Amino acid sequence: MTQQVPSTEPELGGVRNFRDVGGLPTVDGRRVAPGRLFRSGHLAHATDEDAAFLGSLGLHTIFDFRNAADIRLEGQDVELPGVRNVNIPLSDPAHGTEFWKMVRDGGLDELRSLLADGKGEQRMINSYREIIRDRTTEHSRMLHALAEDSVPALMHCAAGKDRAGLSIAVTLLAVGVERDAIVADYMESNAQHRRYRVRRTSSDAQAYSPEVLELLNPLFGTRPEYLTTAMDTVEETWGSVDNYLAQGLGVTPETRERLRERLLD
Repeated sequence: MTQQVPSTEPELGGVRNFRDVGGLPTVDGRRVAPGRLFRSGHLAHATDEDAAFLGSLGLHTIFDFRNAADIRLEGQDVELPGVRNVNIPLSDPAHGTEFWKMVRDGGLDELRSLLADGKGEQRMINSYREIIRDRTTEHSRMLHALAEDSVPALMHCAAGKDRAGLSIAVTLLAVGVERDAIVADYMESNAQHRRYRVRRTSSDAQAYSPEVLELLNPLFGTRPEYLTTAMDTVEETWGSVDNYLAQGLGVTPETRERLRERLLD
């Protein structure tokens, strides 16, 4: 059966994985307000209709977490009048140029060597852990910008699930969203109509064989253990979310309160 896009979700022609994060519950009984925080894949292929829809959201800032390799591959985001674009490159979940070359050109033997027997999953788990541990400066910059003047905001990377997913998760942790709700929102990126389309250089059947697609699947899907590993890394490295925000990201209680004022009902 073909999975249908929910009627409440806009059907965008050139932007994958778009959604409003509004409605997620916090531990103290509040909710993320609708129309404040959005997430998606890249905007480089947005149609005129997509751009008109995005322009209607009243966005203040678009946070683009892609690196130079991503932008060379897909292109720059479309420009939306009156919207500030902030590029904060994060580590590519599968190591940038090397990864994209493998995805596009890798033969079956190479893919087996790099990704079979759980190596694809472990690659992703390791990258999530590294982003949380090593990219504190970038996530601090993002949270301070949100607290200051950047809402409504849209966060995206290439597929909108890994670097954007982690940045959304960090933001939601900062305002007290329930952990299970953060994971559930993250897993929405696994819906077929939201997933990034794998593009291979060769068009023959072998390039898209079931085995090739199965080997690549851990890189292009979401799995709960990817995000839970990231959140466990917060606890293991800093002891608690509060310590991570205060010590790791330099976010004061006053800044967290401003974030709650901007993002919660």
